[in-house]
Amino acid sequence: MKTAQPGILAPVPPQGRYLFFTLKQASALREALMRLAPLVDGPQAVVGIGPDVVAALGATVPGLRAFAALKGPGVEVPATPTALWCWLRGTDRGKLVHATRAIEKALAPALRLDRVIEAFRHGRGPNGHGRDLTGYEDGTENPEDAAAEKAALAHRQGAGQNGSSFVAVQQWVHDLDAFEAMGTREQDNMVGRRRRDNHELDDAPASAHVKRTAQESFKPEAFVLRRSMPWAYDRQYGLMFVAFGKSFDAFEAQMRRMAGLDDGIVDAMFQISRPVTGAFFWCPPVRQDATGMRLDLRQVGL
Repeated sequence: MKTAQPGILAPVPPQGRYLFFTLKQASALREALMRLAPLVDGPQAVVGIGPDVVAALGATVPGLRAFAALKGPGVEVPATPTALWCWLRGTDRGKLVHATRAIEKALAPALRLDRVIEAFRHGRGPNGHGRDLTGYEDGTENPEDAAAEKAALAHRQGAGQNGSSFVAVQQWVHDLDAFEAMGTREQDNMVGRRRRDNHELDDAPASAHVKRTAQESFKPEAFVLRRSMPWAYDRQYGLMFVAFGKSFDAFEAQMRRMAGLDDGIVDAMFQISRPVTGAFFWCPPVRQDATGMRLDLRQVGL
């Protein structure tokens, strides 16, 4: 679908940078977003708008809602509302720094850049996807081609919505010492796949991550398009989990099951990892005008 922000469907890049903005001056929002629109013109940047920004504009986006915190048996999934999110993508970190500065200036004073997370592609798994820092391939079950568009993008919703997407963004922090203290078989059972060849284990326990999140096992099926990347800062490490969908329903179904809210079985990944943030965003489509490609903000009145 040509109206989607190109970076949504493109493969995970070698370098990534996640920008998180707070709403500071609602009266300046319209001008700020109009300055941002032409900066999001291709695969180098993906932008998501949070519910607070849409509300401040006096607009509505059907299906957009706030991320809901969850508590399961011994686990917590926090909600950290964020006004605007940007995923910068590329091969040169220096260029991502300059892109950050341009976006930050465009959005001031309406929005303030509060947090930046550097991310990267790690290795390559047996199916060609990048690996998590645990060494397991990430995104093995991603839908592809037409199936990816069907899972990730809005269809038949009208101008200003067709090609848009809803994205769930979480920062997960890994305890790599705890992971490395496990035996190879225990690690594979936690994930539900053999790390060396990505083969799914038929005899993995019910708590295995693969079994908890098998997209076709939900009713209705819960397919999302994962575009996650590892991150590292100082002596902390983890995964920026990013899942695009035609709605938030599939992500929420998977997250509830992972937290043990369906059947009391908690996803084994919680043994070595935990989410510390969680937010929902709407990614507007793009359109061509006389000056080039830009964000299509008609749905929010711009």
